[in-house]
Amino acid sequence: MPSTTSHTPTSAPATQVAREPKSFARPTPTGRERLLGEDELIVSKTDLTGRITYCNRVFERLAGYSEAELLGAPHSIVRHPKMPRCVFKLLWDTIQGGREIFAYVVNLSRNGDHYWVLAHVTPSFDRHGNIIGYHSNRRSPERSGVEAASAVYELLLAEEARHPNPRDATAAGAKLLGQVLDKAGMSYDGWVFSISKSQS
Repeated sequence: MPSTTSHTPTSAPATQVAREPKSFARPTPTGRERLLGEDELIVSKTDLTGRITYCNRVFERLAGYSEAELLGAPHSIVRHPKMPRCVFKLLWDTIQGGREIFAYVVNLSRNGDHYWVLAHVTPSFDRHGNIIGYHSNRRSPERSGVEAASAVYELLLAEEARHPNPRDATAAGAKLLGQVLDKAGMSYDGWVFSISKSQS
């Protein structure tokens, strides 16, 4: 997804023209993990609605979709059911407010495998300061960070599961996340950095 500090993909450029919306069958998670190379970077851009307008080759390989399939598709095509709703709400609230965010995210590949990333998501602005889209760089996370994030996300998922209404589930998860962060005495970004100390 999104950044004010952008990285130029080292692989062959992908077309940046959005296409017609697409729908895909949601794969069943296999429990198998794919690993992002330490020197690899996933890069993607979306429009204001979250539809993909650019994807690099690393994204295509990890997600298991072709460029043609990804362009115009919602970025949620790689959303894993083990990602709490409240974390995505926090992410969207932050970037729609014109700010960047760092987040631990587990994504779902086309074949049901999963892969963890440390994402840096930012809004992209035009020369008048208007948000025109979002940009995201994702890199390989620390394993200790993945373990810490998994533990907290499991708590959030359990709380969200107690509420059948999606809006109530998101609100309940956000409340619990706030309590976890208050107890730790830090913001979400601060918590992400605290579990990623060797990733400076």
